[in-house]
Order: sequence, then C-alpha cells, then structure tokens
Amino acid sequence: MVGIILASHGEFAAGIKQSGQMIFGEQEKVEAVTFMPNEGPNDLHQHLEDAIAKFDPDDEVLFLIDLWGGSPFNQANSIYEEHKDKWAIVTGLNLPMLVEAYGARLSMNSAQEIAAHIVESGREGVKIKPEDLEPKGDGNSSEEQEDTAVNAGAPGKMTYVLARIDSRLLHGQVATTWTKTSGANRIIVVSDSVAKDDLRKSLIKEAAPVGVKAHVVPIDQMIKLSQDDQHFGGTKALLLFENPEDALRTVEGGVPLKEINVGSMAHSVGKVQPNKVLAFNQEDIDAFKKMESDGIKFDVRKVPNDNKDNLDAIMKKAENLLNEQK
Repeated sequence: MVGIILASHGEFAAGIKQSGQMIFGEQEKVEAVTFMPNEGPNDLHQHLEDAIAKFDPDDEVLFLIDLWGGSPFNQANSIYEEHKDKWAIVTGLNLPMLVEAYGARLSMNSAQEIAAHIVESGREGVKIKPEDLEPKGDGNSSEEQEDTAVNAGAPGKMTYVLARIDSRLLHGQVATTWTKTSGANRIIVVSDSVAKDDLRKSLIKEAAPVGVKAHVVPIDQMIKLSQDDQHFGGTKALLLFENPEDALRTVEGGVPLKEINVGSMAHSVGKVQPNKVLAFNQEDIDAFKKMESDGIKFDVRKVPNDNKDNLDAIMKKAENLLNEQK
C-alpha cells in the first residue's frame, strides 16, 4: 500500500486527515505533518522523516501538501528528490483530492499513478454558487462531457453495482466513497416520499459527485425502469433506499437485487437502537426477514473499510429490546 503524508502550515493536515476518515473510514499508512509557528525548517524536515519511518521500507510515498513553494513543500521536495523515480508530490490539498486518493489506493499500487489520478478530483471539487459565476469552460471538461455514454440510448438493461439502505440517502460517504468503490455512473434514490418533495430532490441532485447523475424516482417507476432493455446499456446504478420497507417493495416488484448494503437507519419514535447507526421497529425487522427469505444477502457497514456486521445478530438484539418495551 502506498503511504500518504499530509503536510501543511499549521493544523490543516491533522484536520483534513480527521475529515477524510469520517468519510472513508480509518486508514492505514496515513500520517499528518504540521508545521507550527514556533518551528523552523529543520524541525519540519525531521517531522517528515519521522512520518516516513512509520511506513515499511519498501513503501512508495505520496505527499499531499497544502501549498506549492511553501516550507512543507520545500522540505518534502528535498526528500522526494532521492526517490523521484517512484514517489510523488501533489499540492493544493483539499478533501475531494484526499478521498479520491484513499479510493485509488484500493486498486493502484504506485504513488505516481495515484498522483496523476487525483489531480482532476481536486480541481473538480472547487465549485461556486450561484452557478453563473462559474468561469466558462471550453466544453471539454469531464463534467461537461460526463454521462454521454449513459445517455446514449445504448440497448440493454442497467447494471446494479450497489444497493444501499441509508436514512440519510445521498451524503458525503455515499457521494465519494461508495460511488467510487462501486464504479457507479448513476445514483438513483428510490422513494415515493422523496419523489414528492421538490426541495429534497433538488438537494440530492446537487449532492451528486462530479461525473455522476443523481435522480429521485418513485418505487413503481424504478420497477418499470428495471424492465427497460432498450435505453440503459452502460448504466451502472447505485440505488439508495431510506428504509428496508422501500427496498422490499422494490425487490418484490422485480428489480433484480442480490445484495443490499445496510449503512444507517435513523432513530425515531417507536424504534430501538441496538448499535450506534441502526435503529429498528418491528416493520423494519419483518422487511429484512422477508428479503432474507427471498435470497437477498446483506452487507452491514457504513464505509467500505469497515468490518462487516452480522444483520441477524443485530436484529435479534433489536427484537429483544422491542419485547422489553412491551
């Protein structure tokens, strides 16, 4: 695994490391190096050396640094020069860039390959509202070109690369981590209630990551789309459900899901919470059991790096808590 050094003036590196882990989960071989006001270049150089020493001797290193030409860059560059055939430096560190680097490490083993891959994500993470203030491009950006293959009307049905139950629907962990790791090029929120809420629909569409279209459709419409074999060839869909009841209706309607990721289910009146992120009432448990009887598998984890939990054990605890309430 490529080791990552985050380096910055002040505490920025430590803060963005924490932010990245909130979205992508705990990460191995990531070190934050901070350059404080009372320190000099020699102190910073030693901090960098100490951070690198925590990696394995054969690990390649990717430096993600706040500012080109600043002290963190200069000191990292002096170390990089001895390893420039394999190591890499990227400046202008922001959160989209960091999350993309974490995702890239799952499939890329070269620091320089990851560096080349994440630069565009860092640039595309800079957006502005109102949109008409955005500088006019030349029509060739990845965002302007995105979705041409998806909307080309290619024959075939859509492929379901991930289905997830998450009461928060489309948020940072989904928009970055799960979209990247699943390879989705279209996000579909399947919900009758959200489809009737114009504000929520607008927010979901705006939350989609660059290069991915987001839609909100009622359950019956999703069932019809799944039967269309003329217009969705090349579509890799990530389906999002607010609750297991909606997922059950969708599966029973004929959408061919074989596994569903269970991310979070918010607590509300009448529900019990057997762990930190999942809350159940009896209807939820019944829906999960019905899907299990239909052969659906469940992958219980918030982010890809988490260990998988056992849904049956969690539901048994929830049932005991519900019985105690009676």
